[in-house]
Amino acid sequence: MANLNSPLPVVLIPAFRPEPVLPALVRDLLASGSIAAVVIVDDGSGPAYTSIFSQLRETPGVQLLHHTVNLGKGAALKTGLNHFACTFPASISAITADADGQHTATDIIAVARVAAQKPDTLILGARQFDGSVPARSKFGNTLTRYIMRAVTGQRISDTQTGLRSIPRTFVADLLLSPAAGYDFELDMLVRCKHADIEIEQVPIATVYIDGNRSSHFNPLLDSMRIYFVLVRFAASSLITAVIDNLVFIAILRLSSKLIVSLVAARLVAGTFNYYANKRGVFHSRSLNWMTALPKFWAVVLVSGTLSYLLIQNFIAYAGMSIVGAKVLAETIMFFFSFVVLRDFVFYQRA
Repeated sequence: MANLNSPLPVVLIPAFRPEPVLPALVRDLLASGSIAAVVIVDDGSGPAYTSIFSQLRETPGVQLLHHTVNLGKGAALKTGLNHFACTFPASISAITADADGQHTATDIIAVARVAAQKPDTLILGARQFDGSVPARSKFGNTLTRYIMRAVTGQRISDTQTGLRSIPRTFVADLLLSPAAGYDFELDMLVRCKHADIEIEQVPIATVYIDGNRSSHFNPLLDSMRIYFVLVRFAASSLITAVIDNLVFIAILRLSSKLIVSLVAARLVAGTFNYYANKRGVFHSRSLNWMTALPKFWAVVLVSGTLSYLLIQNFIAYAGMSIVGAKVLAETIMFFFSFVVLRDFVFYQRA
């Protein structure tokens, strides 16, 4: 029987067409004495996997949940996390693990022990991508690692690991995530940034069975959600640039003064940019505008000053036209603005 009042972590396994090794893994985990129970979510695996789930159902300490159809890994994790929060009120964390045999009992228990010491930290079981690693797995993780660093500023060596200890205090936030597939795990890392949840990485074995053939992860499509943050910022910046340049050209023709044209363009375009980034890019709807707005205009002032200096230098030393120099300067300032807005203006602590 599962110990519903134990403070020990609960292992949560989303299972879509699991490997035959899953029942043995679960028995090893329960025998370790390091976890309170194992919750398994059958994510619409179908009749062919009935025997595996029958074994699990008969194992003391296992709670089995079902989806009638396949809803995606994120949906299965949210089903399990909701069950965990409602059923195990004393447990410090939910430890997620995959059903394809890639996570050993030893590594899961190692993460559980770290979680017992740091219950408010998101613990990641980080694989070491050296030696014989399937190309699609190495490519997918490398790509998302760099994108994640650009979008959130976090240095995470294994963004796609399914072995994680999720603090109880973080569960309610995660249940509000709109993600339903593998993007849920990427969204989790982004939400850590805004919820001020510390991340710690624990090295684990890199295990691939049959070249990772059983994995349902698409390294490109399932990573697109995290890329969309940068895409949304690019779109917001493009529209802002159009507004900025139109106002700049109009005022320049009327006044013939560079500084006046720049200031007017910044005021108009900056107002649009603030609301576009706040609501459309960084999703900071609850952010206190009295805190964020002064910071935003400070960034506008600094970036505008830097842009002005760049324009002057491009005109003086490169012989560029005013409009051409401004376009080049604003392109350079794009990346500066993204990082500063992300970490200084629209970053909110829990």
